[in-house]
Amino acid sequence: MKIGIPKEIKLNESRVAITETGVELLRQKGHDIFIEAGAGIGAGITDQEYQDAGATIFDKAEDVWSADMIMKVKEPQQSEYKYFRKDLIIYTYFHLANEPELAKALVESGTTAVAYETMVGPNGDLPMLMPMSVIAGRISVQTASYFLQSPQQGNGKLIGGVPGVKNGKVVIIGGGVAGQNALQIAQGLGAHVTILDVKADVLQHIEELYGNDVVTLMSNKVNIAEAIQDADIVVGAVLIPGSKAPKLVTEEMVKSMEPGSVIVDIAVDQGGIFETEDRTTSHDDPIYIKHGVLHYAVPNMPGAVPKTSTIALTNVTVPYALEIAGEGVIVAAEQSNMVYTGINTYDGYVTNKSVAEALDMEYRDFAKLV
Repeated sequence: MKIGIPKEIKLNESRVAITETGVELLRQKGHDIFIEAGAGIGAGITDQEYQDAGATIFDKAEDVWSADMIMKVKEPQQSEYKYFRKDLIIYTYFHLANEPELAKALVESGTTAVAYETMVGPNGDLPMLMPMSVIAGRISVQTASYFLQSPQQGNGKLIGGVPGVKNGKVVIIGGGVAGQNALQIAQGLGAHVTILDVKADVLQHIEELYGNDVVTLMSNKVNIAEAIQDADIVVGAVLIPGSKAPKLVTEEMVKSMEPGSVIVDIAVDQGGIFETEDRTTSHDDPIYIKHGVLHYAVPNMPGAVPKTSTIALTNVTVPYALEIAGEGVIVAAEQSNMVYTGINTYDGYVTNKSVAEALDMEYRDFAKLV
């Protein structure tokens, strides 16, 4: 199969879909790899390194998009919709529940979309999301701590405090992979941490790890409202696979927060959990202020550390790229539930029920289409 790796064109996205090691693994199985010139520069991979691994470098994006399967990091941008076609497979993060125009373009073109974020593992987990969730969780508190500084319009607190001075408070909504990694960093910085989740077993696990050093609460409107009132940092770390993120934090709750406190929403690429999020931001211009609270709403947070992120992503995506490229998407889906659950659009239909419901589009079971 011919596999194309275009340069990411989303604002401030420096990751690339594959490392040179990933290229070698695909080439060993006889696949041709087309890479757009300069695609790996932001992640520290040169065109020459890709060529040494067996890839062919093309100057023009359209030559790369002529491949049978495209591997990307972020969802295709509007200027790339013209490359969609019925015999094309795109394998990337899509987050279609928050991208109605992209979903429409995929359906109208008949393109097959295999979405990393809906690929379900044998234990009901999301292995393709895990590495980026780990990175986003860790970055979230690190970044928020920076924006607490007065020159960044924050409240001027050091989140870990110093001897004789009270430490700051971090509230994390969601105790999954991202939430627990945010907790790890917040704890390491010396913050007072409260974490909320709807699952009692998740909170039990966190308490077993941290004891009384962390406050664990069931996630509901009352507990969220009380917890964030005096928080310096609030991290949104809630994900419902394929669906839009639920609006768990109301505008009134945000109004109750102290001026100069910081919200970081890891779920912003799925619509976000805060009612006050009326737009996404970028690494160039990451913050806006509403009701005196700083909102960090960057949808590609791991893009800030592209070298780490690219390696972590390749580690999990290449094994399934080998399955799809080796067997074709239909046979690969028959043999692997990971591939099957990743297929969001096929032959002009939305094939993920949660995505279809979120977008009010017609749903068809992939198995019945093939």
